Amino acid sequence: MVNQERLVQTFLEIVQINSQTKNERAMADYLQGKLNALGLAVTEDKAGETIGGNAGNVIGILEGNARKPALIFSAHMDRVAPGENIKPVVEGDVIKSSGDTILGADDGAGLAAIIELLEIVREKEMEHGRLEVVFTIAEEGGLNGAKSLDISQLQAKMGFILDSTGEAGIVINQAPAQDEIIAKIYGRAAHAGVEPEKGINAIMVAANAISMMKLGRLDKETTANIGYINGGKATNIVPDYVEVHGETRGLKEEKLAKATEAMTKAFMLAAAKEKARVDLDVKRLYPAYYIPEEHNLLQLVKKAGAAVGIPIKIQPTGGGSDANIFNGRGIAAVNLAVGNEKVHTVEEYQSISELVKAVELIVKILELA
Repeated sequence: MVNQERLVQTFLEIVQINSQTKNERAMADYLQGKLNALGLAVTEDKAGETIGGNAGNVIGILEGNARKPALIFSAHMDRVAPGENIKPVVEGDVIKSSGDTILGADDGAGLAAIIELLEIVREKEMEHGRLEVVFTIAEEGGLNGAKSLDISQLQAKMGFILDSTGEAGIVINQAPAQDEIIAKIYGRAAHAGVEPEKGINAIMVAANAISMMKLGRLDKETTANIGYINGGKATNIVPDYVEVHGETRGLKEEKLAKATEAMTKAFMLAAAKEKARVDLDVKRLYPAYYIPEEHNLLQLVKKAGAAVGIPIKIQPTGGGSDANIFNGRGIAAVNLAVGNEKVHTVEEYQSISELVKAVELIVKILELA
């Protein structure tokens, strides 16, 4: 059923539209045009105003023509840097960038797959329940578009997020919650050469705190990381301020809480030892989710995969996606792979055959729902 030439053309058009986080206006306009042409009722919410962007989440509704459950299909519009002026190159079954930018398959592949699904629905006059298409903004760096999504228009209780790397058939049924940890350490400035004894070195406090932490993979379900440090003014000044940004992620709440507590405790102990002050800002960025294999959603995916000959591989991940937010808001959702690899790098590439399989899978999901 999949028109590969059309699918590839849509993908190429999408990745060549500049769509950095909070600057998705051109992409939103393009996608609204596509959805309107395919007969969907299209709206744009106010999420962009909420987060300081120039476009909102795009929501398209296609009313059902059969007594079948409502389903959501979703992908995100934004991409990471360097992601402007992308020049895609097609080499056989692979699409890559010219080498000085990412490709934008994350998540251009998901967007193109959903557009092709809708093309097939129209061409084949498929029977379906209510279709709810959600194209989100600002997924990169915090899932902020989905967090601000106006769900008042949505009726579906099950959804499919097309935003996972890897071969078609990979289904992410479990993902961690993430805590953001920001430590602001206040020391005391002094001349580093004349009277360093009168200073309190905020960078040294941060270093001592980090030395007490266990970072990386704590166990198979929990990770911790210090991402970046900013502070200091000159080499001849004892630094009186430093800001440290870190995170913890965990599939299990109790383990995540323990990891976050260990990092914050290290900052407090190090600050107390040097008589510095530390202000801690700990924020839950998104909740964990878990869809058990016996859930109707995964049973439907398995049935669809068997019908089209695509092996289904159900597995957890260490990263977050809009699926975390949908699940947190009462909509059972899994993340489906769309056939790309090395995302967030200039070596990112998209397999055309795997993208075709991903579309075949969601078409069958819709047919069997």
